Amino acid sequence: MTYRNLLASRLRLFAGLALVGLLSACSTLDRGTAPALDPQASWAVLPFENHTETPMAGNRAAAIAAALLGARGVGPVKRYTADSVQDTLFDNRDAKRREDALAWARGEGVRYALTGAVDEWRYKVGVDGEPAVGVALEIVDVNSGATLWSATGGQSGWSREALSAVGQKLIRNLLGTGLANAR
Repeated sequence: MTYRNLLASRLRLFAGLALVGLLSACSTLDRGTAPALDPQASWAVLPFENHTETPMAGNRAAAIAAALLGARGVGPVKRYTADSVQDTLFDNRDAKRREDALAWARGEGVRYALTGAVDEWRYKVGVDGEPAVGVALEIVDVNSGATLWSATGGQSGWSREALSAVGQKLIRNLLGTGLANAR
């Protein structure tokens, strides 16, 4: 085998492995245009709705989002904790919970709130058991209740990757767009 043939076969092998890698850790993202945000404004992370069968998935995603906001240097970040847990999978009090949380944020003098929903938070069933996460995020103007920005995405990871790591990557990626003009 000549050097050129050897090089060509290794390049094909590398390209094939890269393609397999891309397909096994896929993500789908849809993000709105970054809003103009006051970089000195205070923030709150409101409860995330849990649309999964995984207990506390909304709280897990909200905790990651709060940490990521702090890591990005976004103004002071408060976390709403009163009644932030859904009682059951089919709890239909999400609208009331959101209004209560927004009222709390107004009382705290918060300008922006981050809230969202978790649609998937699990390890896939199968041979490899890849972690899979799906979330939707919103940045809300607390005073008006208007949604300033929203994004949604889903991401799966490698079989040995932690579910929380995949969730963190996805939420960081989505927030990167929403907070692009917050500096």
